[in-house]
Amino acid sequence: MIEYTWNIVQMDAYPQYAGTTDVVFNVHWTMTGTDGTYTGYVYGSVGITHDADEPFVPYAQLTEEQVVGWVKAALGEEQVLQYEANVLQQIEDKKNPKVITPELPW
Repeated sequence: MIEYTWNIVQMDAYPQYAGTTDVVFNVHWTMTGTDGTYTGYVYGSVGITHDADEPFVPYAQLTEEQVVGWVKAALGEEQVLQYEANVLQQIEDKKNPKVITPELPW
């Protein structure tokens, strides 16, 4: 079983936007998967749109869990599943490499 972990590594914010301060508009993220022995990794960034109908959470009060939720929503379920499949393939390739570089026989 693969365990996937999402992390937020950076957020870009507008100093002022729609009457609020430090409004996040872009999130840089990583997603790591591991089976306990092997690890795969993807990273990226995604634009976040401020929804005026949602309550605004001040930057200092944001949690990583909340922002990961934004990232997954912005990416969409299909893209999230593609990233997970990519990480799974990386792990499978490490378990069963298609190319190896053995030591020289001399």
